[in-house]
Amino acid sequence: MAIELYRDDNHVCIAFEDLVHGSGVQANQFLVVHDGHAALIDPGGDLTYSQLSIEIGKLIRVKDLDLILASHQDPDCIASLDKWLMFTDCKIGISEIWSRFLPHLIPGYVERIVHNRIFAIPDRGAGISLGDCKIKALPAHFMHSEGNFSFYDPVSKILFSGDIGASMAPGGCRQGVQDFAQHVTTMQKFHERYMNSNRVCRLWTNMVRQLDLSMIVPQHGCPFVDKEVIDQFLDWFENLQCGVDLMRQSDYSPI
Repeated sequence: MAIELYRDDNHVCIAFEDLVHGSGVQANQFLVVHDGHAALIDPGGDLTYSQLSIEIGKLIRVKDLDLILASHQDPDCIASLDKWLMFTDCKIGISEIWSRFLPHLIPGYVERIVHNRIFAIPDRGAGISLGDCKIKALPAHFMHSEGNFSFYDPVSKILFSGDIGASMAPGGCRQGVQDFAQHVTTMQKFHERYMNSNRVCRLWTNMVRQLDLSMIVPQHGCPFVDKEVIDQFLDWFENLQCGVDLMRQSDYSPI
């Protein structure tokens, strides 16, 4: 299902959700089109590829896709890499930590067409050109991957936050968070386990507070849309105890 997040005369942001069925993890995929140039963020794996390419084909010519941006290396982000390399001419951007591992996802018959199409995003982040627009790759390291990025679109003012803000709530991107206190129950356990520590949560939050935001849209679950809910999420995340903060000696004891 395609959901329009933003549109003006030259720029459109589309979310795709509910493409994973069965036991696969629900995931959102995102398409940003600026003046005829297109970037796909976290396209997913084999479970999403066929339906996603059909949905994208209703909006642009798939062959003309310019960029794929991966927040990190997990299968639900980038495992369909070989197909996008084969059927488009796009370039692939991912953390420099993970760029040298991506060839492990590429069969030999595809590898010969890769050339230099994978580019490494430095740890400090980068502005990635999409026509005359720049999508900003913002550091999100150790949340939950050592090399991890959130992607900020300065035209729509949408922050595509990856796993930060992810929830196990039904509905995907169809509706923004309404009751934040209730929504926390769909995020708490995931963030306690997958975020590294409160220190990185605070560093990321301090950075994000400097952005002009219309919404924060995670890779899983519901977006944070109005300013009040965005502020509630940032306040919660900034104070979250998680990962190594919660580890005790009893968690490291011989069986």
